[in-house]
Amino acid sequence: MKMFLSQLDSPLGAMLLVTDARRVVRALDFADHKSRLYRGLREHYGEVELTEIPAPAEIADALARYFHGELEALKVLRTATSGSELQRRVWAALRRIPVGTTTTYGKLAKTLGFDDPRAAVEIGAANGANPIAIVVPCHRVIASNGDLKGYAWGLHRKRWLLEHENAMVAKKMQPETQTAMLPGF
Repeated sequence: MKMFLSQLDSPLGAMLLVTDARRVVRALDFADHKSRLYRGLREHYGEVELTEIPAPAEIADALARYFHGELEALKVLRTATSGSELQRRVWAALRRIPVGTTTTYGKLAKTLGFDDPRAAVEIGAANGANPIAIVVPCHRVIASNGDLKGYAWGLHRKRWLLEHENAMVAKKMQPETQTAMLPGF
């Protein structure tokens, strides 16, 4: 299968974009996770011929607008993924999570029709296998206790994205506690 590879800059580091001939996003990964990108392409598509091209303007523009605060800009991007039926259902459900909100693995499982609480584990695994960072917003899924849990591209990026989308309050740095020395001690 022939696909196209482009590099994009982002506030979170260089990104690698894989598109098909119709300019549909097939994968979006961070350059420091290049091996994950290539492994996913092999698993989902078999042998892939990648040709380097400049990023398609409409995709680069949508991502730039998103990073500059136009948070709905990514909705116009078309995506296509190959994966198991469950993975594709989870990834489609992720695109329906509104910007500025989060959901839990358990709630996502219920949305997909699973009543067994253990299904959240399978939903989490499908979520973690998402090949399209940010556009398919797996970063919006958190643990039921509010913890961020895992993120294939690093928890620092997940936190940044959720803060950027106003889905969580930025943690302020706590000033170091200073102990006053009293005379005679």
